[in-house]
Amino acid sequence: MPAVETDALVIGAGPAGLFQVFQLGLQGIRCHVVDVLPQAGGQCAALYPDKPLYDIPGLPHVTGLELTQRLLEQVKPFAPQFHFEQEVTGLTPSPEAPGQWSVDTANGLTFTAKTVFIAAGVGAFVPRALVLDGEGAFNPRHIHTGSAIDKLNEAAASGRFQNACCVVVGNDAQAVNTALALAQTDAPSQAPQSVTLVHRKDEFDAPEPQLQALASWRARGNIQVALGQPVALGAKQLQLAKDDDSEVTLPLDELFVCLGLSPRLGRLASWGLTLHKRQVTVDPASMATNLAGIYAIGDINDYAGKRKLIVCAFHEATLAAFAAAARVFPEQPVRLEYTTTSRLLKARLGV
Repeated sequence: MPAVETDALVIGAGPAGLFQVFQLGLQGIRCHVVDVLPQAGGQCAALYPDKPLYDIPGLPHVTGLELTQRLLEQVKPFAPQFHFEQEVTGLTPSPEAPGQWSVDTANGLTFTAKTVFIAAGVGAFVPRALVLDGEGAFNPRHIHTGSAIDKLNEAAASGRFQNACCVVVGNDAQAVNTALALAQTDAPSQAPQSVTLVHRKDEFDAPEPQLQALASWRARGNIQVALGQPVALGAKQLQLAKDDDSEVTLPLDELFVCLGLSPRLGRLASWGLTLHKRQVTVDPASMATNLAGIYAIGDINDYAGKRKLIVCAFHEATLAAFAAAARVFPEQPVRLEYTTTSRLLKARLGV
């Protein structure tokens, strides 16, 4: 597959990365965006989509999901190309284009970019693993995690798990959604034999409509809730440890692990970037790293006076875009213009 050539590649589609796209667009720089998650929004959308933020300028309160939607609307004039479920694995000088960077992903994509912007938050978000005794006795093809669960949910209604004993481990919205998707099949004959939602407490962190639906399906007997901590797997069973030191064994054919996401610095640590306490050291005037053409913004970077706030990441994206413009367009002066008066910026914005 040939490399994708671009003036700018943004690693991370959270709020910082999305605003970086906007600021690059104002400078006339179009870009590609890669993210390990299946959708834009980063930590805001993945970890607290329904919780309000109160420190975004001009918005007294906004949820993580709403902020993501507003930022996606803001970048539309610049038509960024998104590549989701792509974990960046390598960043090296391009052998074909001197002065540019070659960026590889785990799924086989390669980008050749004049500039690269690392907006990876506290690292790439990956599904939390469930470590159990006896895992070797259970077929790993029947253990479902991460974004693969959302795709399996679509198949659940059509009988993909007919007559199976399904166990969902977790208490977040994904866990509740998965249990509901498994129970809500198109026909009773296509339903799983059982759907069991497992958590230490009978408390679930999901939007109210989902919780109401869960209560309804529990009342009908289509979803059971088992309290305990998974500790061991057998060939066809899952063992739980309860708070009273007793144990419960659940029949198991399909296991869905919904334990949320955790950040991982991953391959970034081997790219030759200067790091300080697992953060990328940058020049605060430009967000430039020690590697020419590579910039870092948001929670992933470090400099004197650094504050891990979204509003600070927006400022950093602005400085990084101005610095990148000088590199992408070396023959052109980098002017400070205002969207209220600049014909050029209004033309780029389509207003």
